[in-house]
Amino acid sequence: MSRAPRSVAAARDWGHEEVGCSILHVDMDAFFASVELARRPHLRGLPVIVGGTTRAVVLAATYEARAFGVHSAMPMAAALRRCPQAVVVPPDHDAYREVSTGVMRLLNDVTVLVEQVSVDEAFLDVGGARRRLGPPTVIAQAIRRQVRDQFGITCSVGIGSTKLVAKLASGHAKPDGVLLVPRAATLDFLRVLPVGALGGVGEKTEAALARWGIRTVAELADSEPATVQRAVGRVTGAHLVDLAWGRDPRPVVPGREEKSVGAEETFPADVADLAVVQDKARELADRCAVRLRSQGLVGRTIGIKIRTADFRTLTRSRTLVTPTDVGREVFLTARELLAGVDLGGLPVRLVGVRAEGLSPAAVTIRQPTLVEASDDQVQARGDAERAMDRVRERFGRRSIEAGLSQSGGVSSGSTITILPTDLS
Repeated sequence: MSRAPRSVAAARDWGHEEVGCSILHVDMDAFFASVELARRPHLRGLPVIVGGTTRAVVLAATYEARAFGVHSAMPMAAALRRCPQAVVVPPDHDAYREVSTGVMRLLNDVTVLVEQVSVDEAFLDVGGARRRLGPPTVIAQAIRRQVRDQFGITCSVGIGSTKLVAKLASGHAKPDGVLLVPRAATLDFLRVLPVGALGGVGEKTEAALARWGIRTVAELADSEPATVQRAVGRVTGAHLVDLAWGRDPRPVVPGREEKSVGAEETFPADVADLAVVQDKARELADRCAVRLRSQGLVGRTIGIKIRTADFRTLTRSRTLVTPTDVGREVFLTARELLAGVDLGGLPVRLVGVRAEGLSPAAVTIRQPTLVEASDDQVQARGDAERAMDRVRERFGRRSIEAGLSQSGGVSSGSTITILPTDLS
């Protein structure tokens, strides 16, 4: 659920004037929490928080938990202080990806013009589907019904003449609603909003505008463009003025490419032993590589994220000569990056590994390493990793792991360990 400021004047039904309103923004309601409730119906109606240990952060919370002030990205310890009776459910990202993939497939049955912007939201342009499926409000209701029937979760849909308005409308429609903002009502809808509701206006930009007496979208639209540009910069200022007047020419662009693939984990207790941090990075690198292969992608840039006990977050990255989807190569680069981080003598709270600069593996030219110099070795490596992926898919992610030699390699002398406790 968006926590962006809302208009007190906005209603869930602005009327039935749908001409020129072909953009839909579909947003799953409390997505991670909703998926968990669909799997655990006995928890419905209770305050449920999805997250890790008390040292982690809240990934999602049901509306019952949000009534106590719990929200995503809040430290779990703070969330449990506000709502000590909450039921805490550990996250299952594989389940979330599976539901997300299913929902996006459903949306692509409505129109080919689907732009996925996150795991739980997408824009649709249904202009070409109206003759087949009816007006946008009918299409929106059909989407909500199918998502509920097939996946047991709810979604909210905003309808407008632009992506800006559609996204704002879906936030006002939450939870489990539809809001149409007719083209003729766009400016009235926008002007009553606080300026922080506009996309791209964070706390710093909002504070900078407030220093010039600009606190609402109406005040932003009525200000001299030069004044706004002095407050927040020339490019940002011009963009915000356009948004305040409802000018948003961005089309719905299908085939959104994922910008990065990665994994991170918060330790149950701060870790001072760097060997333990390195072991966790190896596990995360393997998970990252599995996700790359499952999506048919390779990454050219490998990055790490370290959070120390004082909550400082440090990031490092390195661009490879050849893109990869191999856990060993991801880990070796991550290990070198870890070795170069100055932790200031502090223990580690969180570690993450990611791959960026993604491209389709099928069309990316990759230079084999010396170990892979022969076609047979390249084929053997691919067969081994695909076999591991199949075992993980059947028995779970933790059912198999690659053992690294002391030099970090997985070639000669490497082992594949299947954990029997995970095969039940």
